Amino acid sequence: MAVKITGVGSFIPENEIRNTDFGNHEFLDTDGSPLTQANEIIIEKFRDITGITARRYADDGIMSSDMAFYASKRAIENSGIDPETLDYIILAHNFGDVKKGAIQSDILPSLASRVKQKLGIRNPKCVAYDILFGCPGWVEGMIQAYAFIRAGMAQKCLVIGSETLSRVVDLHDRDSMIYSDGAGATVVEFSENEDDGILAYESATYALDEAGYLFFGNSYNQELDKDVRYIKMHGRKIYEFAISQVPKAMKACVDKSGIDIDNIKKILIHQANEKMDEAIIHRFYKLYGKTPPDKIMPMSIHTLGNSSVATVPTLFDLLTSGRIEDQTLQKGDVIMFASVGAGMNINAIVYRY
Repeated sequence: MAVKITGVGSFIPENEIRNTDFGNHEFLDTDGSPLTQANEIIIEKFRDITGITARRYADDGIMSSDMAFYASKRAIENSGIDPETLDYIILAHNFGDVKKGAIQSDILPSLASRVKQKLGIRNPKCVAYDILFGCPGWVEGMIQAYAFIRAGMAQKCLVIGSETLSRVVDLHDRDSMIYSDGAGATVVEFSENEDDGILAYESATYALDEAGYLFFGNSYNQELDKDVRYIKMHGRKIYEFAISQVPKAMKACVDKSGIDIDNIKKILIHQANEKMDEAIIHRFYKLYGKTPPDKIMPMSIHTLGNSSVATVPTLFDLLTSGRIEDQTLQKGDVIMFASVGAGMNINAIVYRY
């Protein structure tokens, strides 16, 4: 028995926000005082570290569940399945449906239930639920779908990652330039070909000292409403944690799969920070006494930013549809999905395409 992806789709918002659009923002320090550097210098340093030159924001009237529906519809069409035959809809997000300027997110009913309704699925045996797992949520959803199918509890699952991070950022925090909106989805099915699909997985939560590395906090503008909270992070701690722990999890996953490291063709890693991702890949290969091959790591962060749970499935859709320059996949290629995020959570999957 094998579990493989038979359809993939994504939704990338049309609104492009370029770095230059932040030129007139009032960036503040944690104590509310203005940053001493000019915005042009702040933005240039930001681009050098993260690799981000632009990101996408959803239209004001589009919710996270709407984007999830659009990506899911495309994945279902790509797979050719009847949506009524889906056993599970697993939707990873972190902040629910958030209206622009709203104080509270909306997760009642669950976003997965909203997507099921929008897809017009009548079958009550199609179970829909959300998972909150930080940025690695879609990868974790894939692991759960794998477990359901391997256990004989399901034959077809829809796994989605969707987020509107632009609506939970503090515009006075320079870190707000990292985040973006988007959605990606995959149809996952039972396969009789044991050589296909998911070959191994690894997942972990480090919470004793690390749980608060990402958190909700007040705006750096101390004159704003204290009841409104925004996504905040201890960037240096996250960077150090990620480059230390993610390569180890990736190695454990590869070792469990029985695949030789030289046979990994692509690594699709969460698009959070270009320099961090590069450091993770180099440390991962160093664990095998090797250096990363050329073009091993397709990237979308430069123009799409960090859309949290949507980055990996969106990247997979872009790669498999030939929309990433100088990057291709062939049938039978072994790839890896990997992610890190709030919790702190880490996971990885070795997959034969």
